[in-house]
Amino acid sequence: MSILTHTLDSFFARLSAERRSEPSPLEQEVTAWFLELREPLLRYTLSLGLSLADGEDIAQEVFLALFRHLRAGKPRDNLRGWIFRVAHNLALRRRMAIGNRTAPIEEHGFAVADPGPDPEALAGWHREHARLRAIFNALSERDRNCLTLRAEGLRYREIADALDMSLGAVALSLSRSLAKLAAEPARR
Repeated sequence: MSILTHTLDSFFARLSAERRSEPSPLEQEVTAWFLELREPLLRYTLSLGLSLADGEDIAQEVFLALFRHLRAGKPRDNLRGWIFRVAHNLALRRRMAIGNRTAPIEEHGFAVADPGPDPEALAGWHREHARLRAIFNALSERDRNCLTLRAEGLRYREIADALDMSLGAVALSLSRSLAKLAAEPARR
């Protein structure tokens, strides 16, 4: 049994004590959102410094909240932004609950693939990666969050909704962050 199958099963077990033989259209819709956004949500919660286990818990809570939101007939506009906003808020609450301790992204096991056998090229790549990571880590938390959500493919409007920011503030944040990343050329 894969982790995804186990996670889906435990997710729907939390929705109701009894399973129907056929999932309802609402369960099918939530499942589709889960399959599309689970990995990006996990990456986003990890970028906020949470553990993988905390990220998994938050993902389940988000999709349970989505199920309840849709079942109650609440608005369906910009659900993707809504999902990331709920995840963002839950992640911040979880960080506060654990004393705002965050783990560096490297601790989550995201190894960078070897770009090739050439040691000189590999060393240059590592220098550039370290340079970009240092600039990224020096950004404000809001700028890092905007950049991370944009990297996950969210549109400006979805980022604004997820982080409770104006559209102009998102554009300014991304422009400022990208300028900082581009301003300091790699020293070779």
